[in-house]
Amino acid sequence: MSDPGTTIPTVEGLDGKGALRIAKDLAAEGRAAEARRWLHHVVDRSDDLATWSGAAKLLPRLLEAAPLSRSARVAVLGSSTTAQLATLLPLACARTGLHVEVYEAPYGQYRQEVLDPASALYAFDPDVVVLALHDGDVPLPLVSDDPATALADAARPIERLWELLGQRTRATVVQLNFAVPPEQPLGHLGPSVPGSRQRLLLELNLHLPAVAPPHVCFVDCAGLAASVGTRTWFDPRYWHLAKQAVAPRCLPLLSRHVGAVIGAALGLSRKALVLDLDNTLWGGVLGEDGLDGIRLGEGAEGEAFVAFQRYVTELQAKGVVAAICSKNDEHLVRDAFARHPAMVLDLEEVAVVAAGWDDKPAQLRRIASDLSLGLDALVFVDDNPVEREAVRQLVPEVDVIDLPSDPAGYVRALADYPYFATTRLTDEDRARGRQYRARAEAASALAEASSLEEFLDSLEMVATVEPVGPANLARVAQLVGKTNQFNLTSIRRTETELADLVAQPGVLAKAVRLRDRFDDHGLVGVLITRPVDDALEIDTWLMSCRVIGRTLEHAMLSRLARRAVDGGYTAINGTYSPTPKNGLVADLYPRLGFEPVGPPADDGTTRWRLAPSALSVRTHVRLDQLAADTGKAPA
Repeated sequence: MSDPGTTIPTVEGLDGKGALRIAKDLAAEGRAAEARRWLHHVVDRSDDLATWSGAAKLLPRLLEAAPLSRSARVAVLGSSTTAQLATLLPLACARTGLHVEVYEAPYGQYRQEVLDPASALYAFDPDVVVLALHDGDVPLPLVSDDPATALADAARPIERLWELLGQRTRATVVQLNFAVPPEQPLGHLGPSVPGSRQRLLLELNLHLPAVAPPHVCFVDCAGLAASVGTRTWFDPRYWHLAKQAVAPRCLPLLSRHVGAVIGAALGLSRKALVLDLDNTLWGGVLGEDGLDGIRLGEGAEGEAFVAFQRYVTELQAKGVVAAICSKNDEHLVRDAFARHPAMVLDLEEVAVVAAGWDDKPAQLRRIASDLSLGLDALVFVDDNPVEREAVRQLVPEVDVIDLPSDPAGYVRALADYPYFATTRLTDEDRARGRQYRARAEAASALAEASSLEEFLDSLEMVATVEPVGPANLARVAQLVGKTNQFNLTSIRRTETELADLVAQPGVLAKAVRLRDRFDDHGLVGVLITRPVDDALEIDTWLMSCRVIGRTLEHAMLSRLARRAVDGGYTAINGTYSPTPKNGLVADLYPRLGFEPVGPPADDGTTRWRLAPSALSVRTHVRLDQLAADTGKAPA
């Protein structure tokens, strides 16, 4: 935050150029962390290439003085000019909390870079490879007599690139799909002709995700181009001048979304949507207008609020958790949700209802606590610009979405926000809202319990253990990518890397599910060990923040200790590697009885050792013995 007495600039009404000007002023004063946050507003509020370029030029100096906690190497490979995209990506990724180093392959050399094992691409050792191919590089005729073969022939070279990148790197591939140019010789007839180039490009966009391996995810360039108009997305002047496939004016939009997908692939997407009520989910003020006076469902304005509520419920289907943050009497709020006939959002689908008269920043802190999430997982939506500005200044970790004055634009404002991106949709994603509601209910039960022991026993928790394998690999990779708080080493691995690790001789890789009297929380824990001499070495140990504090870690270690004894191992070794977010488990190993092995390393990393036969911990979690002993997944 700013120094005491310093006026903090307001974001409301500010454009990207204004945000960049403030960032430069703060940088000149040596306030790098604040300046970096103002560059986030450039990303959010500007589609001007010159403004983005100025912000991208300033960024390295700010990151040097105020580094981000996560970093990655990103390679950009394209079939057209990618220099500007490569320049803007660090800015777009910094908006998600990721510091990236970018390697740009030479113009048009993407095939050679992937095919040659000695190329600069592989020497760079990327964490992410962006494949930016344009429609002109797809070998399709104007009309094919054999559409199926033409489609397969067009897809095969791309699939081969994915295969080689999966074999030779540990990188996630971010594939840009194909926007279709507006100049189509067949005109309106194109989509109806089975073998037309226009139709095959559309079908290729559907085919590639259907056959993509786990390490590949997508940016929907076709959708982005449609949102601005293909005549805006494609500018033939820049193609003929510089082989620029995407018009310069659209590069900030493309960079923003590529950055969001890269962030999602590395576990940095936002998790919870926190909503105001009055004039946000309905028109009017409930406490003044009454239930019959709020505007919802009738007339153009009422229909707009219904549409917004419907879009919120649809976001929940991909794992976005909904919460309410409102200055209102809670009993009136609950009555409105229960009785208003046009209400679309079901209060049973809302994880936390914070309705009261505390200020919004205080309510947001409470919501984050109830959900066991960091403030940087929350996104706040409120029609009131004063409330939005208060949140920006007092809890700057929370993302704030501006709403237009007309509720007809609310859905688009929320849809344009890219940081709820996800690269895979798992069963746990679909159930996340229910699971977070259960967490909030458990928090309420804790407040009523006479002791922590009584509360934990009352949860009636049962854990099941299953091997990490094809059936759960996507969810395990998701946890490995996203889990920050309870993560002893914070090692990040893709699905492909995890599959390779699990296949190694002697590696013990287990996933843990947890259910209690409130809900089935799904797959929430991962423990991977490998044999090293007489010991089992803990490679990865993490748990979802949803179940922290329930002694599940005690149950997991007890099970591991039994396996170690049965296997004749004399020790369990563990490493704690500190990060800005995993301080929660800094003392986990000593609390569980581990002894230190040598002094801490220069970066704070510590090594620990435990004789498994000496383990003595108490857990309030009952292990499902059939699953734990046989390794079979629960039915």
